[in-house]
Amino acid sequence: MYLENDVFMVLGISKSGFAAADFLLSSGAKCYVCDEFKNDDVLMSMSALKERGAIEVDARDAEVFVSNIDVLVLSPGVPIDNRISLAAKKAGKRIIGEMELGYINSTCPVVAVTGTNGKTTTCSLISSILDKARKKNVLVGNIGVPYISKLSKMDRSTVAVAEVSSFQLETLSSFNPHVAVVTNISEDHLSRHYNMQNYIYLKNKILFNQKESEYSVLNYDDYVVRGFAEKTRGKVIFFSAKEKVRGAYVQDDLIYFNDDAIMDRRLIRLKGDHNLYNILAAVAVGKLLNIPDNVIAEAVIEFKGIKHRIEYIKTIDGIDFINDSKATNPDSTIKAMASLAKPAVLLLGGRDKGQSFDSLMEACNRAMVEKVVLFGEARYKLLKAAERAETKNICIASNLYSAVSLAFAEAASGQCVLLSPACSSFDEFSGYEERGKRFEEYINALCDAE
Repeated sequence: MYLENDVFMVLGISKSGFAAADFLLSSGAKCYVCDEFKNDDVLMSMSALKERGAIEVDARDAEVFVSNIDVLVLSPGVPIDNRISLAAKKAGKRIIGEMELGYINSTCPVVAVTGTNGKTTTCSLISSILDKARKKNVLVGNIGVPYISKLSKMDRSTVAVAEVSSFQLETLSSFNPHVAVVTNISEDHLSRHYNMQNYIYLKNKILFNQKESEYSVLNYDDYVVRGFAEKTRGKVIFFSAKEKVRGAYVQDDLIYFNDDAIMDRRLIRLKGDHNLYNILAAVAVGKLLNIPDNVIAEAVIEFKGIKHRIEYIKTIDGIDFINDSKATNPDSTIKAMASLAKPAVLLLGGRDKGQSFDSLMEACNRAMVEKVVLFGEARYKLLKAAERAETKNICIASNLYSAVSLAFAEAASGQCVLLSPACSSFDEFSGYEERGKRFEEYINALCDAE
């Protein structure tokens, strides 16, 4: 790819799309920009890019216009089967994503993490281990920082720790991480990927380009992920919370890597069985990057967790409020419910991603859930699943604000209110981060009203 000679169009001027267009313009490339959905943020971004020399293309004309470009750059939010993407493919144009564009223009080694759940926590743990070891690293990708926006911070001595979503994997072709981690696989994003076979294929794609000199770090306890070991040329390293494996495992409350005891799991602040898997994956990566055992142990023991993932906010009238806005699929919410230490009023809802909620409602019946408040676009689909599972004590609210107010009225002292939506946030908010922030604001408003 010759940046100064090729003609590009960036489709989708979100955070990633803006970063891609900004990089291309800085590199002297001719860059067209297009977005089919224009909110205030997109309009501001489009205006800033046009001031720098980008040329806007009307989305209504883009299908025809793609014949004038060499490369179409997709933002993660734009599906590969979007009408403009399909027109570009039919015209024989190269289609890549922002992460692919960043990767082919960087020289640093990459640790990449994908999976349905645990990606952000695992990436953050790996970064904390590298920080503790005083090794240069950057957190990029689906964690909220476009890969390409950090190119100036990367050199051969830097480790790029990349969270990679299934959306990003759609447009990755040459991406080849030195260490690739797959945390787990469960039903998610089926409204975009249509079926589990497609979704599993995309997750496995992170291993496609690995050679014998690279490492594939796989969850042994997830039978789908374990099966990826047969499809990679990388050196397979497993992690398991249930049995001894070649890699990271738990035995008698000690975390091991192969036969070396790394730390006592009882000293770790990050609680929950789901987090144990994230820790095991991060320990395996630390060992593969030659970080001393004591440094890995110190970093993991000190790690407190990430925002919006089972995050304690505050207590009002004896009621604890917990923000798990990052739980955007049923499996993640089921894991959050399993971590409960006291009875809860559970907030579920948002935008449906095509998944079934039946197992979620069955899990509610087994968990310490006293009441369930359903909100947002998915509330009636959730209600039907609750009826099938015979889940009791269901309330319905139109939006998150009403749901929080209702949950506060329903909760009793000694209980908690858990926002763990099992859905995306895009019916009301720009992402799970904004939803989590609004949740905190609504809680503070309730506190002020007391």
